[in-house]
Amino acid sequence: MEICICGGGNLGHVMAGFMASLGQDNVSLLTRRPRLWADRLIVDTPHETLEGSLARVSDNPADVVAGADMVLLCLPGWSIGPTLELIAPWLGQDAAVGSVVSSTGFYFEAIRVLPRGTKLFGFQRVPFIARTEEYGRRAALLGYKKKLVVGTENIADCESFRAEMSRLTATATVLAGSMYEVSLTNSNPLLHPARLFSLWKDWRPGTIYGSAPLFYEEWTEEAAQIYINLDSELQSLLALLPVQAGCIPTVLDYYESHDAASLAAKLRSIEAFKGIKAPMKQLAGGFVPDFGHRYFTEDFPFGLKIVRDLAASKHLYAPTVEQVCGWGMDCVERYSLRQQ
Repeated sequence: MEICICGGGNLGHVMAGFMASLGQDNVSLLTRRPRLWADRLIVDTPHETLEGSLARVSDNPADVVAGADMVLLCLPGWSIGPTLELIAPWLGQDAAVGSVVSSTGFYFEAIRVLPRGTKLFGFQRVPFIARTEEYGRRAALLGYKKKLVVGTENIADCESFRAEMSRLTATATVLAGSMYEVSLTNSNPLLHPARLFSLWKDWRPGTIYGSAPLFYEEWTEEAAQIYINLDSELQSLLALLPVQAGCIPTVLDYYESHDAASLAAKLRSIEAFKGIKAPMKQLAGGFVPDFGHRYFTEDFPFGLKIVRDLAASKHLYAPTVEQVCGWGMDCVERYSLRQQ
């Protein structure tokens, strides 16, 4: 199988190196900085050090996408659409195109950009926790997932594809009922906007704060209730889509909570979230919201907005989604570029 990885970030490093280490001698990479990459990649895992050779590294899709049987995007949401447009002319008729994580708009951009009938797949969550150690040469695989969920569309032999994904990630993999099940989530695209809206819905230009609050450890009941409301509207949307019942647990079930107070307490207590501050920029007189932070530029246009647009297409009344998304998109469009 000819494999092309698109993207030279943390996950691009680990996915390319990991797959190449399995004996795949035809793993290639599409990246904007090909000259910084070595021919061999080292991946440090919790138990061993892996090493594999890349067949080709290029910034030209003609070199690495043409002839590929599988193209895997390891990209942030803002880069998915432009990259699909870049590679589309070079995709073979039988090539399968997928994303290492699908909750940032991959499926919807693929429908928009790629020819009808293109084989599509996407992971519900990233297969590995990944970090770059030395750009283009060495990366760290910090953790595996117990199980991976992958959605597919237009792939006839789904079982063989599932088995291949399991082999290429060395992780048990199961099939989702549809691409919607891996493309929609009540994680970051709802979690982050709920807290941001509670913090700064009344912010106006010129307002400066004395300190940057802790994003999770100071989570409020107000933010928790907004999160619950957003999730409730997402669950109503799922009931209108071709998905399996219960495919995305409610946030209250996921966090073993029963109301806003218990959810807020749970989020404040999570060890991995401790010490994370709200996204803010420091000025001479204090702090202002950082509207160029990925919590804004990723989770609104490539997360919550997808939920809003789908709800509108189904004529679903989703007032909290509409209010929070409208506020966040306005902040991104009006202030993010101004702050750069």
